[in-house]
Amino acid sequence: MFLSRALLRRHSVLPGFDLALGFTLLYLSFIVLIPLSAAFLKTFTMSGPAFWSAVSSPRVLASYRLTFGASFGAALLNALFGLIVAWVLVRYEFPAKRVIDALVDLPFALPTAVAGIALTALYSSNGWIGQSLPFKVSFTPLGVFVALTFIGLPFVVRTLQPVLEDLQQELEEAAATLGASRWQTFTRVIFPVITPALLTGFALAFARALGEYGSVIFIAGNMPLVSEITPLLIITKLEQYDYTGATAIAVVMLVSAFMLLLAINALQAWTRARQGQ
Repeated sequence: MFLSRALLRRHSVLPGFDLALGFTLLYLSFIVLIPLSAAFLKTFTMSGPAFWSAVSSPRVLASYRLTFGASFGAALLNALFGLIVAWVLVRYEFPAKRVIDALVDLPFALPTAVAGIALTALYSSNGWIGQSLPFKVSFTPLGVFVALTFIGLPFVVRTLQPVLEDLQQELEEAAATLGASRWQTFTRVIFPVITPALLTGFALAFARALGEYGSVIFIAGNMPLVSEITPLLIITKLEQYDYTGATAIAVVMLVSAFMLLLAINALQAWTRARQGQ
């Protein structure tokens, strides 16, 4: 065992641990840690009352409610329908399957501004879809929800597909042989296995929606206290040269997103530990 490890270290394709770890920390520092630290350092120049005033004004609170609420709702909807899409793509064969599978990645490849313009045109009052609806979508908070749902779907589908492909269908057949219904097979055999991946896809979709800007500003209407998202409010403060106010709101968003992702990761770890028992 010791000899094999020594040979592996000697003939490893990648550099040794110390050098690889150094490159990793250097890369993460320049790409992630330093930019995020700059936001915190800029915010620390504010006094406590000034910070609280910047992050708790009625306009800012309204943007929080819309951003977090629409992002959470869109992630939940994507978790449900993303599971269905992934299941169909993995378990069934049908014409144009590869085309549909490629379309799932369209929100990844499509520029966000193009997506926002297309969604606005489709859901406007005279659009192909909007003219058939009894309610207004474009330039309302509902438009924000639609845009965030559009950009979040691939995260759930691509996270679930490998897990569903590795899922042994013999377990489902055994459950059916023992008299389990389809619903019992799904809830007691399939769902516990895919839950960590489903939570991961939900977390990725939620985090992506929190920071979305390009596809939302066209369809939202951007009305203060009504359909203004937090990333747009940050841009607005930057255009007004209120850099400390912008970084203060950005820090709140950053800490909130980190805490939510930490909670979801803890839930995933608990789920995996429970399955291993």
